Amino acid sequence: MCGRFSLTKTEAEIEARFGAKFYSNDLVKRYNVAPSQLALVLTNNNPNELQLFKWGMIPSWAKDPNIGNRMINARVETLTERPSFKNLVDRKRCLVISDGFYEWRNVGGKKMPVRITMRDETLFAMAGLWDEWRDPKVGNTIKSFTVITVPANELIAPIHDRMPAILHPNSEKKWLRLDPMDDLLHPYLEEEMKLYPVSNKLNSPLNDSPDLINPIENLFN
Repeated sequence: MCGRFSLTKTEAEIEARFGAKFYSNDLVKRYNVAPSQLALVLTNNNPNELQLFKWGMIPSWAKDPNIGNRMINARVETLTERPSFKNLVDRKRCLVISDGFYEWRNVGGKKMPVRITMRDETLFAMAGLWDEWRDPKVGNTIKSFTVITVPANELIAPIHDRMPAILHPNSEKKWLRLDPMDDLLHPYLEEEMKLYPVSNKLNSPLNDSPDLINPIENLFN
């Protein structure tokens, strides 16, 4: 699964990398993005504008918005089967912008967080689906997303059996163009990624500071 991630680059770096603009207040760097919080996305219907959507997809037909708490991830194997996702695969896709995500490794009976990035720590995009839900009581609209997951590559498999569906840069526009997903959603090449242990302060979503992405002493040996 993917339960936390980071986005620590500047607004200018993100805009240059994805060829899109963020038409809002200055973007805040995030070191510990958690479910139910806002995160940066590019959608297929507006691929030139970076937007903030809520993490945890609320389907348009939902009666209770709390369903989003159970929809932070969508398994690629069942995308076309689950009612919540099958009608979105060819209509509402997004890129979830990130520069690292986190998993937890069992070390001596304790769960220790690790940060997983590209080898050069550059930006990347996770494949996602999005939807918008209108509150019938007050009339406001919530735009939200889910991160698609695939089987883990060899780097991540010793820690977790799933990983986010990271798109190759050449595939990002294809994903937003609604090209066939079978050609796009695969485990990312492990040789192009790295991981390292970070502070267990990451365990609390209340913590969101630059020191969370700093490597700590390797506890895996």
